[in-house]
Amino acid sequence: MNNFQIYPQQNRYAVILAGGDGTRLRSFTRAITGDERPKQFAPVIGGQTLLDQTRERVAPAVREENTLLVVTKTHEQFYKRLPGNPRLLVQPENKGTAPGIIYPLIRIATESPDAVVAFFPSDHYFADDCKFMSYVETAFETAQRNPQKVTLLGISPEAPEVDFGWIEPSLLETRNAAAPVLRFWEKPTPALARNLMKRGCLWNSFVMIGKVNAFLDMIRHALPDLLSYFEALVPVIGTPDEFPNVQFLYSWLREINFSSEILALRPQDLRVIKVDGVGWSDLGDPSRVLATLSRLGVEREFAVTAS
Repeated sequence: MNNFQIYPQQNRYAVILAGGDGTRLRSFTRAITGDERPKQFAPVIGGQTLLDQTRERVAPAVREENTLLVVTKTHEQFYKRLPGNPRLLVQPENKGTAPGIIYPLIRIATESPDAVVAFFPSDHYFADDCKFMSYVETAFETAQRNPQKVTLLGISPEAPEVDFGWIEPSLLETRNAAAPVLRFWEKPTPALARNLMKRGCLWNSFVMIGKVNAFLDMIRHALPDLLSYFEALVPVIGTPDEFPNVQFLYSWLREINFSSEILALRPQDLRVIKVDGVGWSDLGDPSRVLATLSRLGVEREFAVTAS
């Protein structure tokens, strides 16, 4: 898929978020696969599943043994078929993006306290993987220079999209520079989205890179109780008691969104890099899947498959 080559460092980790249920795309994935699998386990675009495409995209930057796939127990029939020897971090159930991010952070912190961690959604498409990963490499370097900050990749917008989160940077002076973040705007009105676009705001790709302790400190300021619940798991991590304890914790957790309940509350802990020309699409919505397929010239093929 790509030929972008770097030399992954031992303390680099990647977390691929693959625990979602993909309900909005269920009719598409059912038409493609004939079953009820979530979108990340379906070949929505091309012959590979979205998850395998993400794994291949990330592979040049992070060693396989340092790449964690966050999955959900109810999807076991799909993730147990994954090729290779992936490191799976199994959630008992899906309780939103915040638990799905904090759990792997706690695991990584116990294994490598100085780790630099990159988070990747598993349902994104990039027309140019190599160019996108060059921005990821810049973000890894930024995290090393600014160990107290988390760096986000913000996509240069193509339209005043109302279904995305937007990042408002304080400045974007030079190419590949990481700018301070002023605030987040979640799902703005059409008028506000047009205004945000004019002001140089960026789509939130939810790709984040930072030192493991930078993430944990940010979470500690935003949701201290939630972090303490996960930190209480440290003594049982890596033992047979880990999953039962995680299962008990998840059984009473409410669903928690990382963007709205952590990132939006802590802009002072963040930096953002503007990403241009990578052909990004969030495939969480049927209309965006069809638009991406149309740009690739395969809309008719997909329409026949999905009929």
